[in-house]
Amino acid sequence: MSLSFEGRVVLVTGAGGGLGREYALAFAERGASVIVNDLGADVKGGGKSSAAADKVVEEIRAKGGKAVANYDSVEDGEKLIQTALDTFGRIDVVVNNAGILRDRSFARTSDMDWDLIHRVHLRGSFLVTRAAWNHMKNQKFGRIIMTSSAAGIYGNFGQANYSAAKLGMLGLANTLAIEGLKYNIHCNTIAPVAGSRLTETVMPPDLVASLKPEYVAPLVLWLCHDQCQENGGLFEVGAGWIGKLRWERSQGLIVRKKNQPMNPEAVRDKWDKICDFTDATKPFSVEESLQSVVNVLSRVDSEGEIGMNSTASASGISPTEAVGKKLPPTTFSFNHSQCILYALGVGMSTKDPDHLRFLYEGHQDFSCLPTFGVIPSQDAMMGGGLSTIPGLNIDFTQVLHGEHYLELYKPLPTSGKLTSQATVADVLDKGSGAVILLDVNAYSGDELVCYNQFSVFVVGAGGFGGKRSSEKAKAPLPPPQRTPDAVVIDSTTRDQAALYRLSGDWNPLHIDPSFAALAGFKAPILHGLCSFGFAARHVLKQFADNDPSRFKAIKVRFVKPVMPGQSLQTEMWKEGNRIYIQCKVKETEAVVLSGAYVDLYESSDASLEKISQGGGLQSELVFAEIGRRIKDLGSELVKKVNAVFGWEITKDGKNTAQWTIDLKNGSGSLHEGPYNGKVDVTFTVSDEDFMEVVQGKLNPQKAFFSGKLKVRGNIMLSQKLEVILKDYAKL
Repeated sequence: MSLSFEGRVVLVTGAGGGLGREYALAFAERGASVIVNDLGADVKGGGKSSAAADKVVEEIRAKGGKAVANYDSVEDGEKLIQTALDTFGRIDVVVNNAGILRDRSFARTSDMDWDLIHRVHLRGSFLVTRAAWNHMKNQKFGRIIMTSSAAGIYGNFGQANYSAAKLGMLGLANTLAIEGLKYNIHCNTIAPVAGSRLTETVMPPDLVASLKPEYVAPLVLWLCHDQCQENGGLFEVGAGWIGKLRWERSQGLIVRKKNQPMNPEAVRDKWDKICDFTDATKPFSVEESLQSVVNVLSRVDSEGEIGMNSTASASGISPTEAVGKKLPPTTFSFNHSQCILYALGVGMSTKDPDHLRFLYEGHQDFSCLPTFGVIPSQDAMMGGGLSTIPGLNIDFTQVLHGEHYLELYKPLPTSGKLTSQATVADVLDKGSGAVILLDVNAYSGDELVCYNQFSVFVVGAGGFGGKRSSEKAKAPLPPPQRTPDAVVIDSTTRDQAALYRLSGDWNPLHIDPSFAALAGFKAPILHGLCSFGFAARHVLKQFADNDPSRFKAIKVRFVKPVMPGQSLQTEMWKEGNRIYIQCKVKETEAVVLSGAYVDLYESSDASLEKISQGGGLQSELVFAEIGRRIKDLGSELVKKVNAVFGWEITKDGKNTAQWTIDLKNGSGSLHEGPYNGKVDVTFTVSDEDFMEVVQGKLNPQKAFFSGKLKVRGNIMLSQKLEVILKDYAKL
C-alpha cells in the first residue's frame, strides 16, 4: 500500500530549488498541504526574491496539489509556522533544509562568516522547530527532519563554520528525539549527498548531475510518515543508497592505579590498547556512555592496568574452575494461587473468556501456563547460588539477563513441589562482558519436568581470554524474511511490573524509581521474563488453541526494556511446528525480544490421523494422557473417585487392548494388559466409539443403551467417568 500524506501539513525550508524543491513536490504529490519556504537568497545568503518559492508552488498547484509560498527567513521561525496555521490550520512535519555556504580556510574565517552560517543552519532550525513544537505536542504528532552533512560528521577543509553548525544540528535532533518521544514527535537527521546549489561548489559538474535530489526524497518522506517509528537516527543518503550511522567506541583502558597519581606517561604507554577497536562497543545513550565512567569507581581498587570492559580477569573469572560446578539445589512449593498470580502477571484477564482456564481453579480445563516453568527455576539463579561458584568472582550489580530458553517435558501441574538443580554449563568471553550459561533442571520427585537455560551477561567482565561461543548454548534464530503470519497487540498496564514481581522476581529495578534512576532509566522497567510470558501466550492462543499440552519450548533474546503501560506487538511466523516470533513496543517500534521462537508439539488431531493411517488404536493416546495426569494429580483423583476401572478396547469385533485405571490405592496408577487386583467396574467398547465418547460426540448413556458400551460390575461408578475422561483426558 502506498504511503499517503493526505491531511498532513508539511513545511519545507529552502524549498525553492534542489533538495527542498524535490521534498515539496513529493509531499504534495502524496496529498500533503505544503508550505514552500524560500528567502530567494543566493548560495552565500545574499539577495532576496519570491520567484523561487512561487515557481515551486505553481508546479504543485498545476498538478492538483495544495501549496502556499512563504518568503521569510528561517530566523523568523514563528512567521513560517503561522503561515501553516493560517492557511491549513495545523503543522505536522518540519523539514529543516535551508542552508548557505561561506567557505573559507579556518585562518580566513571572519566573525561574519561564522555567525551567518550558524544563524541560518543551526539557529534557524532551532527557531522554526521551536515554533512548531507546542502545536505538535498538543496534537500528539510531529515529524522533524534536520539536515546535517558529511562535513559535519567527518569534517572538511575550508568548512569549519559549516561543519560546526551541521554537527550542532545533529546534537539538537538527538535531544528532540528524547524529549518528543512521549508526544509521538520523532526527530531524525539526514546527511544527504545530492546535486544542489551548495554541492556544485565542491563537486565536479558530472558528479553533481548524477546525484539527483529525487534519490534523497524517498527517505525523507518515509521518516516523516506516521507509520515510521524511527527516532533519533542519523542517515547518509545519496544516489539511491541509504546507510544508518551509529557511534562506536573502543573498550578503552583504566590507566589509574590504586593509591597512585595518574600521569601522561601511563596514557602514552597504553595508547595502542586505548585505541584498539577490537570488540568495540556501541553506546546508544548518555546513560550507556556514562556507565563506563561510573564503573571506574568500583574497579579502580584492582591492582594493575584494567580494561574498561575487560576487568574480569583481575576480579577472578576462571572458566576452568566454574564450568561443570553445581549450585545448591532449591525447592519450590506451589498451588493454584501461584499459577493464577503468574497468569495475571503476564497480562491474562477475565475479559477474555479463553483466559479463564488459566485464572479459575474451578474451570474444567484449569491449567498452568507453560512459561510458569521459569518461576521454580529462577530461585536457582537469584538466590545467590552463583556467588558460591569458584572462578565466578563477579560484580552482581552488573548482571543482565541476556537470553532465555525453556523446554517442558510434560504439562506443568497446577500444584506440587519442584526441585531445581543448576549447573554452570559454560562461561564465554564477549570482550565487553562475560556470558554465563546456567542450565537448570526442575524435577518432580525423580521425574524431569522442565529445563531452563539462563544466558547471563556480566557487564565489563570480559577480556579474560575465554572462548566467544559455545555449542551448549541454545542459539537464537532469525525469523523468515516475509510478512508475519499473525500479529497480536496487547497492552501492558501501569502496574504490570508491580504485579509480575509477586511471582518472585523482587529486583527493585522494576518497582523503585530511585533504583531505576541509578540504572539509567527514567522509571522502573518491565521484567524481561514478563514480556517473554506475553509473547508465549500469544503464540499459544494463535497456534495451539490455548492448549498447554502442545507447548514444547521457547527461546528469546532480550534486546531492550519495556516500560509498564506500553503495548507489546508480537509478530509470528509459522514454519511447521516452530513459530518464529519477534516482539516490539508498538508505540516506538523498538524490538524488545529477538531471535525468538516457540516449538509446539503436534496437535492431537494430527496424531490421531497418523495412528489411524498406521492401523494403531486411537485410544492409546487417551490412556497415555490419563497416565501422565495420574502421575501429576493421582492423590487428588483417588480422593474424588476411589475406584478401579477396567477397559477392554475392541477393534473389528475383537478384544485388542486392556487398560486398568487404579484410583483407589495409594496415589493412583495406570496398567496396560491383564490386572491382578480387583476391578470395581469394567467397560467394553470399540476403539472408535471410545473416541466418540471422549470427544463428547457420543453420550455415554446413549452408548450404553444402544449396546455400544457394555458395563459389568458396579455400574453406579460409571457416573465418575466424566472426572477421568472429560477433565483429565480431553484431547
